[in-house]
Amino acid sequence: MADHFSNDDPKRHEPTLGGTQSSRRPDSYTEPGDADHDSVRLTQGDRLQHERRDERGYIRVALPFRVDLADGGTELNGNDVSLGGFSAHSRRSFEPGERISASLLMMAGATELIVPLKAECLRSRPASGADGYDASFEIVEIEPQHRELLRQIIRSALSGRSPNVEGLMAGEDPQTPRKRQATKPVPPARPKKPMGRYILLFVAIGLLVLVGAATAYRNFMLIEPSFAAVTAPRIDIRAPGPGILGEHELTAGDQVERDQLLTNVVNSELESDLILAEAALDYNNRLIENLQEHLDGGMQEVSLANSAQPASGDTMTFESVSPEIAQARIEQFETVRDYESSRIAALEARAASNDIYSPCDCLVAWALSSADGVYINESERIMTLIRTDEDDVLVEALVHMNDISRIEPNQQAYVTLANANQPIRARVRNVALDVERQPRAGFPSWVRQQQNVASVLLVPEEPLPAESVGQPVDVRFTEAPLLGAASERIWQGVRTVIQFGDDIYRAATEDNDEGTDEG
Repeated sequence: MADHFSNDDPKRHEPTLGGTQSSRRPDSYTEPGDADHDSVRLTQGDRLQHERRDERGYIRVALPFRVDLADGGTELNGNDVSLGGFSAHSRRSFEPGERISASLLMMAGATELIVPLKAECLRSRPASGADGYDASFEIVEIEPQHRELLRQIIRSALSGRSPNVEGLMAGEDPQTPRKRQATKPVPPARPKKPMGRYILLFVAIGLLVLVGAATAYRNFMLIEPSFAAVTAPRIDIRAPGPGILGEHELTAGDQVERDQLLTNVVNSELESDLILAEAALDYNNRLIENLQEHLDGGMQEVSLANSAQPASGDTMTFESVSPEIAQARIEQFETVRDYESSRIAALEARAASNDIYSPCDCLVAWALSSADGVYINESERIMTLIRTDEDDVLVEALVHMNDISRIEPNQQAYVTLANANQPIRARVRNVALDVERQPRAGFPSWVRQQQNVASVLLVPEEPLPAESVGQPVDVRFTEAPLLGAASERIWQGVRTVIQFGDDIYRAATEDNDEGTDEG
């Protein structure tokens, strides 16, 4: 039970409420840091001995408080207080064992706290140097919430801070630093993280490693040409002779059929020669007919023209000759007539060649405009056609001479068009230091000027569109088809994702710009 004694009591101790005394320590033992132990004098000598820790159940603190008795007319001044009891100064004496009902009135800042309780007097002695008595009381009955309030007030005093209502309401539990550290609330255990999060993390790491490996294999292990593009056989349509280009509506990208009229060349000089040749032929025919009529009529003399070419520029004269001479001249006129007939045939052939027809089912790659009567010379290029059959549209790649030894016919390669996401498998048709003799469209001439490359023609397994002729392509030659196919597909998949994200970003940026302009 809590017990209070005056400072001059050699056997002063504070009992514990409901507690038992532990094993006793030697009298000379001093507890470090126990600021609440009061020193006492022993009657057996002048030696100072500290109160032993096992004799005290509660720590006393000196606080300014008052004790208001339940009788309503008596009020005591408090000396010290603990959880087990308190001592107070009274004008009258209390008998040991006397029970009282009282309230401890304690100041907490600007607020006065009331702690109701019931206590029993342990002893009452005259106060030294003053009137009245010092009485010690043991708390025998107190409500739990009031006891907790008393504990908080005592601990606030022990921590060196004055008790206040705000601290008590905030749940502050002021204690000595060692006590506060020892009684820190244990943080609640974190909930277990779901395993799906770790699985997704490992999957993402695996995909990243796979993409990195595929990219490294594609860029460092596969053979990459210096330049590659889609090509096809080229047919150049040239002017058969000088003249004015006839009107046509063909432009690059138009599809033409075999034997379709493309255009024509208007050669006025050729047309004039043809008209003159036809006139000379008719002149000779009439001369022959007239001479033959005169000979058949039995005339002794026949009038005969001195020339069979009226367009020669000579003056036309006639003379009278015998029938024998006339017969010889008829044979000469027939020879000239045959010559003029052959000349007309040649001129007609030349005129017919001025009508230009398509030699195949082709695609127009380039066409000279016929606006405003364009004059062209003989052999000048008018159009360029491209053959678009499945076996004609190929891929040509220029491979460096250091890598050409690793490429052989029928080797597998992968071709990726500029606007496609899936690679197309292809096989090597031939390897040559020069291109085929037939000219091919879609390959710039300046690229062929490289001296340290070889030309490789690739046949794709899927037909390429004719519109792709001339487009640069990405080509990779592989010596391990499975690894090459896997790395190429992974790379193209990553490329597709990147392009998709870039398209979304650009679309969002354009929308923001439009909204800003409207605002």
